[in-house]
Amino acid sequence: MNEEYVNLPLVKNSVDKRFELKVGDYTTFIDYKEHGQKIWLIHTESPTELQGKGAATAVIEKTLSYIEENGYKLIPLCPLVAAYLKRHPEWDRILDDSARPF
Repeated sequence: MNEEYVNLPLVKNSVDKRFELKVGDYTTFIDYKEHGQKIWLIHTESPTELQGKGAATAVIEKTLSYIEENGYKLIPLCPLVAAYLKRHPEWDRILDDSARPF
């Protein structure tokens, strides 16, 4: 993760149903749906000003950590999250059985 994002807090915005990472005046986010102990990650978006700077990767990594730390199982619907997971198979441990094979 880019060093400038390490200490930025991940916000679980329950009203808008998205995980947010605020970088200066901009917010990168992942839309989610939650039911019981399952979380579906639906869409990742990063403002033009943050694209190519690692903000989307940072919000993905922080969100995956949140999911694991809180005992959720992941169902990745977002293509960006799915691509990240293919490059980082160590996160397979948090995948819901319905998301296998991945």
